[in-house]
Amino acid sequence: MNTHLDKRTAVLLDQYPLWLETLAQVVERVGVDVVAKTNSSSAALAVIEARSPNLLITGIKTPEADVDGVGLICRARELHPELKVIVLSMYDDPQLIEAAFAAGAVAYVLKTAHPDDLTSAVRQAFEHSIYLAGARPARAPAARPTDSPGLTRRELEILRLVAEGHSNAELARMLWVTEQTVKFHLSNIYRKLNVSNRTEASRWAQLRGLLQAPAVPATA
Repeated sequence: MNTHLDKRTAVLLDQYPLWLETLAQVVERVGVDVVAKTNSSSAALAVIEARSPNLLITGIKTPEADVDGVGLICRARELHPELKVIVLSMYDDPQLIEAAFAAGAVAYVLKTAHPDDLTSAVRQAFEHSIYLAGARPARAPAARPTDSPGLTRRELEILRLVAEGHSNAELARMLWVTEQTVKFHLSNIYRKLNVSNRTEASRWAQLRGLLQAPAVPATA
């Protein structure tokens, strides 16, 4: 059955060709044309840059030499900010799920779900009509300095951690991403702040009061 999703396009990314074929059938069932099926993050990014699809469905884990799922979401949405991203994963890990949402995913679907759950997620990505009480409480917007040059919430988080002295390896462990993803975010931060290194970026954060003040010990 076709829906209002006619003319919309999707890029599908999964490590396993069989999943790609299944995904294509599910997505096309709701009127989304699949323009690319791949198991390579770099190939997916190339298609996104060239074709500006409406939807990306990706796994959260990728081959070790490739960009990981969270990094892919970040890069894809840098290239195409209107892109809707759905993660389809076998990993029911709250930290991975939160990392995917923080990177910009609109839905996280487990591979154990029924195919109808995925089609519902695709529909909801474009035409949100179901709100579940308590499922994902709305968060208050993070405080953001008025002169912040377009840093995303994730970039501000990384900038604060860098200014606190954490290494790339520590950041990767804390945020559940690869060091490659951390370096990608840092390069974007340096570009937006017009600085050259961690020291200059940390100084920028300190001057604008982005670092949390140390807790004041309670007095007796």
